[in-house]
Amino acid sequence: MNLVKKIQENIFRYQLFPRGAKIVVGVSGGPDSVCLLDALNKLREKYNIEIIIAHVNYGLRGKDSGKDEQFVRKIAKKYSLKVEIEKIPNTKYKILDTKSEEHLRNIRYDFFEKIRRKHKANTIAVGHNLNDQAETVLMRILRGTGLRGLGAIKFSTLSGPTAQPKRNADEPPIIRPLLNIPRKEILAYLRKNKLPFRTDKTNLGTDFTRNKIRNKLLPYIVKEYNPNIEEVLYKLSQAAAYDHDFIGKYSAEWLKANKSMLVSELEKLHPALQREAIRLAIEKYNPSLREIESAHIEEVLKIVKSGKGKRQILKFKKLKIQRKGDKLVIGNIGH
Repeated sequence: MNLVKKIQENIFRYQLFPRGAKIVVGVSGGPDSVCLLDALNKLREKYNIEIIIAHVNYGLRGKDSGKDEQFVRKIAKKYSLKVEIEKIPNTKYKILDTKSEEHLRNIRYDFFEKIRRKHKANTIAVGHNLNDQAETVLMRILRGTGLRGLGAIKFSTLSGPTAQPKRNADEPPIIRPLLNIPRKEILAYLRKNKLPFRTDKTNLGTDFTRNKIRNKLLPYIVKEYNPNIEEVLYKLSQAAAYDHDFIGKYSAEWLKANKSMLVSELEKLHPALQREAIRLAIEKYNPSLREIESAHIEEVLKIVKSGKGKRQILKFKKLKIQRKGDKLVIGNIGH
C-alpha cells in the first residue's frame, strides 16, 4: 500500500476529518510536514478540503530560520494555498533543553490554534510519524511512566469510535495522519516525488534527551537487539492507548456516580481504576497532568489506604488533597 493510501485509511479508520473540512497544516519545512502537506494536497479534491499552512519562525538558527520561512512561503505559492507565519522576536532559547523545547512547543500549538480559530477550521494537522512515536515511548520508559504515558502520541485529540477522546475541553483538535508511517517511507515518498525539504541540523546532535534517543540509543538497539524496534514500540503504544482508554472510560463513569469520592467505595475498585479515578478527579483542578507524576498518585493512595482516624492533608502542584473521615476532598490551595 502506498503512502497516500495509508493516509486515506487513517482518515477513515480514525475519522480524522469530515468531507469539506478546513485544515490548518503545521509546516516546518522538514521532511514530515512537507510529505504531509503534499499528500493532503493530493487528497484535496477527493475530500473537498481547504488547507491553510501555518509556520513558526523561532529565529533560533539565524539565517537558516529565515530560509525555512522562505521555503514554506514558496511551497504555499506552489500549491496555491494560504500561509500564516508567526515570527518570535529575540527568543531567549539559544540552547535547547527539555524545558525550552516544551515552551517552544506551546508557542507553536498556541499559534496553530489561533490560526484555526481565525479561519474557522475544523482541525490542525501535524507530521508526527511512527519513529516519533517510538522515540516518545522509549523516552517515557526511561523517565518512568504508566499506561497513560505508554499510550504516548495519539492519532487524534478528536472523539471517535477508534480515536482517543479529548481529555481537556481547551485542548486543540489535532490530527496526525502519518503516525503509523515510518520515517524511511516518508523519505522514499519525497524522493519518488522529487520533493525538496529543509533539514534542521539541531535534530542531528545529541544535545538533549530526544536527540540522544533518536541518534544514539535507537540505532544501537536496532543494530544489537531488534531491527524492528520502532514498530514494536509503536504497537506497544497503540495497545497501551486502547487499554488506558477503557480504564479511563470506566473510571469516568465511576466518578460521575460517586461525586463525593467516598474512600470506602474507592477501595472497592481495582488498583488500576483507583489510580485513574484519582487522576481524573485531580484533572478538574489541574488540567496540565504532565505535572502530575505517578509518585503523586501513590501519595494520595497512601492516605486512601491509611487506617488513621485523624484528618490527613497532602499538598503538591498547587493542589490540596484531604481525607476527612470517609471522604477524599480535592481542591486548589487557598480554596
